[in-house]
Amino acid sequence: MEKKEILFDDTIEKIIEQMDLNQEAPGKEPDRQYWYMKKARQLVREKQKELGRPLTFCVNTFGCQMNARDSEKLVGVLERIGYVEKQEEDADFVIYNTCTVRENANLRVYGRLGYLHSLKKKNPHMMIGLCGCMMQEPQVVEKLKKSYSFVNLIFGTHNIYKFAELVVLALQSDRMVIDIWKDTDKIVEDLPSERKYSFKSGVNIMFGCNNFCSYCIVPYVRGRERSRNPRDIIREVERLAADGVVEIMLLGQNVNSYGKTLEEPMTFAQLLREIEKVEGIERIRFMTSHPKDLSDELIEVMKDSKKICRHLHLPLQSGSSAILKKMNRRYDKEKYLQLVEKIRSAVPDISLTTDIIVGFPGETEEDFLETMDVVEKVRYDSAFTFIYSKRTGTPAAVMEDQVPEDVVKDRFDRLLAKVQEIGRQMSARDTGTVQDVLVEEQNGQDPHLLTGRLSNNLLVHFEGDTSLIGKICSVHLDECRGFYYMGTKVG
Repeated sequence: MEKKEILFDDTIEKIIEQMDLNQEAPGKEPDRQYWYMKKARQLVREKQKELGRPLTFCVNTFGCQMNARDSEKLVGVLERIGYVEKQEEDADFVIYNTCTVRENANLRVYGRLGYLHSLKKKNPHMMIGLCGCMMQEPQVVEKLKKSYSFVNLIFGTHNIYKFAELVVLALQSDRMVIDIWKDTDKIVEDLPSERKYSFKSGVNIMFGCNNFCSYCIVPYVRGRERSRNPRDIIREVERLAADGVVEIMLLGQNVNSYGKTLEEPMTFAQLLREIEKVEGIERIRFMTSHPKDLSDELIEVMKDSKKICRHLHLPLQSGSSAILKKMNRRYDKEKYLQLVEKIRSAVPDISLTTDIIVGFPGETEEDFLETMDVVEKVRYDSAFTFIYSKRTGTPAAVMEDQVPEDVVKDRFDRLLAKVQEIGRQMSARDTGTVQDVLVEEQNGQDPHLLTGRLSNNLLVHFEGDTSLIGKICSVHLDECRGFYYMGTKVG
C-alpha cells in the first residue's frame, strides 16, 4: 500500500537543502537533525557510487503501537537520506526496534542477531542497528558490547529524534556507536515520518509512564511521563487530515493522565474536544487507558462525540482486590466494576476489551475466581490474556509465593475458554445491522474481498473494489464468524 509522510515534504526538503555542511551542525533542534540528514545524504550517495547501486534498509518492529509509531519515524529519516526499503536479507542497514516487556522478547532479539551476523559476513557493507526499550537496560548493552560486537549502532527510547545524527556517526565509524539516555524531558517536533497507511495514523500525545505497576518494566525503560504541547498535537492532526487521513489513534502509555506535565495543564478530555474539531478526521481512537485515571469528564466526552470510536481498551489485569494491590494498580474490583457501569450507562453500544494476567505471585484459586467473576459481569468483546512471567528488574520478580506452572496453566485455559465464549456472543450482537466500515486493505486470503474495521474495532470482510480502500462505507453485517463479520456493501 502507498505510504505517505506526515509533514509537508517540500517544507522539510527546503530546510535540509539550505543547510551548510561547511558550517558546524546547529545546536538547536530540529535544525540540528536537518543538518545531519543532509550530511547523511552525502555519505549515502558516496557509498552508492562506490557500490554502483542504491543502499537498502529494513526496520523490524517488536512490541507495542508506540514502537510501531517510532519505527515510522526511523523509516521517514532513512528514506529522506536516500535509503530504499527492502526485505531483511537484502538490506544494507537492518534496524531492530525492540520490546522488553517480557524477557522472552529479549531472547528473540539475541536469536535474530545470530542470523544477522551471517548476513553481514556475506555483505561487509551491512550495518546493524538496535533501538527501543530493550536498549534501555544496562545489562543488555553490556552483553551486546561483549558478545555482539558486530552491531554498529545502539540507541534507546529517549533520543530517537537524534536518529539522523546517529546514522552519520555509524556511517563514519568502524566501532560500535552507543547513545543511551537514562531519561529525558525533551520532545522534538517536525521530523520526517513515513506512515504505513495513507488513511490512518498513530499520533503520540505523551511519552513515558509514572504508574510503576509491580510487574511492569515500562517506566524504567520509557522514563517519566511527559506530554506533548496540545498545539503541536493539533497541528500534526490538521496536517494528517490535509494529507487524507480519516482515522487517528492517540498513543500514550496512559493517555488518561495526559496534560499533567504541561505548563498550562489540559486534561485528556479537553484535548479530545479540540481534536474533534479538526475537519476531515472522522474517527478517533486512543490507547492505553488506565482505569485509575479515567474521569467522568472523559466519559461525558465519549458519550457526546460523533468521532470517538465505540471501543475502549480498559486493562483489568486481575479481578482480585488483594492482587490488584500487590500489582500497585491503585483501584480495586469494586471501583473497576463501578467504572464499567458508568461507561456502559453513558455509551451503551461500547465495545470493551482488556488485558488480564493469570498466575501473579500469591494468586489463590479464590483470587482467580474473582477475575472470572469480573469477566462474566463486564462481558468483554475480547481480552488479551497472559500467563505471568517474571520480569527481572521489577518488584514482582522477587515476590514470594510464585504460583506453580501447572496451576497457572489450568487457570489460563479456564479463563481463555470463558473469554472466548463471552467474546463470541458479544461480537455477534450487531448481526443484521448496517454499520460504517473503514476499508483498510484487500483481503489476504480472497482478493475478491475487502477487509475493513467497525467503530468497535471488529473486522468485516465483504466484496468490493480496491478503490474503496481508505474510505468509510456502509456495510450490512450478514454473519458473525466468531470475532469477525462477513458483510455486504450497501449502496
